[in-house]
Amino acid sequence: MQQTRPGDPVPTAPPGTSPGEREDPVVAAARGYWRRRGLPTGPDQVVTAPTAPLLLLALLAAECGSGAEGRDGPGGVVLPRPGPAWHAEQVRTLGLPLYPVPVPADCGGVPDPFALLETVGRARAAGGDPRVLLLSVADGLTGTVAPPEVLHEVCEAAAREGLLIVSDESWRDTAHDPHDTVLAGPAEILHCSVPRVARGTRPGPGPHAVTHLRASDGADGDSVVVLVDPGVDPTAVPGAAASVARLPAAGRGRRLVAGTRAVLAALRARPSGAATAGAVEVLGESDRLRGRRAAANRAHGTLAAALHRALTAAGAVCRPPYVGRYLYPDFEPLRPALAARGVTDAPRLEAELVRRLGPYALGGHRFGDDPRALRVRLSTEVLARRVPPGAASPGSPGETGTDTDIEPPGAPGGPRAPHPYDPARGRARVRDHDGDHGGDHDGDHEALRRPATTEALAALEAALDELAADAPAAASPAKSPDTDGSPA
Repeated sequence: MQQTRPGDPVPTAPPGTSPGEREDPVVAAARGYWRRRGLPTGPDQVVTAPTAPLLLLALLAAECGSGAEGRDGPGGVVLPRPGPAWHAEQVRTLGLPLYPVPVPADCGGVPDPFALLETVGRARAAGGDPRVLLLSVADGLTGTVAPPEVLHEVCEAAAREGLLIVSDESWRDTAHDPHDTVLAGPAEILHCSVPRVARGTRPGPGPHAVTHLRASDGADGDSVVVLVDPGVDPTAVPGAAASVARLPAAGRGRRLVAGTRAVLAALRARPSGAATAGAVEVLGESDRLRGRRAAANRAHGTLAAALHRALTAAGAVCRPPYVGRYLYPDFEPLRPALAARGVTDAPRLEAELVRRLGPYALGGHRFGDDPRALRVRLSTEVLARRVPPGAASPGSPGETGTDTDIEPPGAPGGPRAPHPYDPARGRARVRDHDGDHGGDHDGDHEALRRPATTEALAALEAALDELAADAPAAASPAKSPDTDGSPA
């Protein structure tokens, strides 16, 4: 354990270990997984661990420990705010300095590039030593994907400041409609595998979709670690699955591979047989697994779209979902109405939503967000309603998977159909398809047509309407002879 302390020298790999001995079934499967995504990977570049938090902890201990690259003292870690709770937990476990940076308006998962430069500059001016930027291109917390333009700027800023980018891409394969989502990671961008895109592009369909690409310059193949937790999505494989990381092939990467493996060896952290088998199955991506995953992604996409419309119709601000199982609405526009009910911050908002909807909401304060902000993470499972309101408390804020599993409806393959929509109310509604919306795409909306889901959607809309009902009265309180008419 002493080798993982930030004040100690970076450990080295155990003597007498040859890289060839490291390749096992998980390593082979991981190499194939990244090769199919345009990232050729050698066996010496892959590191495995029983869980993603343990793998991240070992990576940070190797990169930010005292003595790494001849530096004195521990290095710091830059994190987007908000972000997955388990990311920050590993930084705090090692006692490393943590530098939160707000996310841009477009998406979650990555820092605002200008705020990133400012934060790093201030930290170094104050004597700090930020060394790592931890981000998620496909952000499971907010359900968003970083636009290519924003990600390019973030990568350029990180490269300019000499930061090692650790890209958590565990949610990358949960796109609701992969054909309409532009998703590229820092490794592709900095390795010139992905062309540079023009300003104004974004993920998804529409007039701003990518049309013209030009090659990126200034690639730096020594600055990106890709981390994948195959067990993040229980739809792919139930049970445990070992996590994997792809490290740079040369220079800085060789030292980081040796240091990370040494930390894991010191902790005796080896995946179990079941975790190994699970990782091999997910990373191997059989046709059956791909079909099951695609169907589940479409089902969650249908639920996410319905949830997004219900939230925005009620007055909340929420980024459109593209990936994953969660949305991250901001109830700030409803603050007057919520304040009238005693809800003035994220913890109280979480408690109120859990009371009304069940254990599907977690306050933003659990993810490093401002506790005073009225933001929560809301699961699409609120529309599958497996647990009644008040029956359970929210799950661990550090969990990386879904709250519960949803049965994938319909046959895999084919585009996702338009979501049923009621123009009069501005909300998603449940109905059978007819005309152009029927036939081949019918399976995509099976989740919305289930009686339990129909009831849950109606209950959600009713709860949101009730929460917002006091807004006019709260914003314009009646005057009385004993007061000056100002709100309490």
